[in-house]
Amino acid sequence: MKSMISLFAICLLAAGSASAALDIAALESAMANPDRPAEDKARDASRKGPQVLSFFGLEAGMTVLDINASAGWYTEVLSYATGPSGKVYMQNRAGARPGEDAAARDARVAREAARADRATRLGNVQELDDMGTLPAASIDFAITAMNLHDFHNSDPAVAQGILGQVFAALKSGGILGVEDHEGTKGADNATLHRIAYDDAVAAVTAAGFVLEGSSEVLRNDDDDHTAAPFDPALGRDTDRIVLKFVKP
Repeated sequence: MKSMISLFAICLLAAGSASAALDIAALESAMANPDRPAEDKARDASRKGPQVLSFFGLEAGMTVLDINASAGWYTEVLSYATGPSGKVYMQNRAGARPGEDAAARDARVAREAARADRATRLGNVQELDDMGTLPAASIDFAITAMNLHDFHNSDPAVAQGILGQVFAALKSGGILGVEDHEGTKGADNATLHRIAYDDAVAAVTAAGFVLEGSSEVLRNDDDDHTAAPFDPALGRDTDRIVLKFVKP
């Protein structure tokens, strides 16, 4: 059964906006609701979801695609932000990965459980495996958070295929928001799980998108880009690129 508290938080957010523009204060209030997992709340300070989504131009009532959503941290924030008249697709590849060991399997199962919980609690969230099943030009806003580096670094051609699917699903004028761990041009960013600013822009614009702007909202000058994101010294607070693209 969907939580009445979660639904109330969503309604409060939608009602608190005088216009379609994102109300940052209302979203922060909704994110504080007791149904939201404590481990999600612990990441709020470093992720700054309301500020990032405001920069991207997310609005209540939009149809949204959370690309490779993992356990769904952003999915839940997007659910509150779009409100009861919006819809959020929580996309992930289904099933085990090649070479998956016991630890990786356990982590995957935990993420799958977290996603199922969100889809049950949040009335405007739907799980999705294959982006190719989305109707063409049906999405207002898409986001890829901390995973473009994996797609691009492992196989640029695969990354172009994924971005092509996103491009096809977005409406003309639709937004693609990219957030990722920033790397240094020429560094071993594949090993570091990072991507250089110029490489990220080149990859996304090659798929047909137009760069509309960038934000320093997740800049961290204490991160010199030489450590991987899960290095304990970083406390999961990396220096991140935040890029807004538009489909012409």
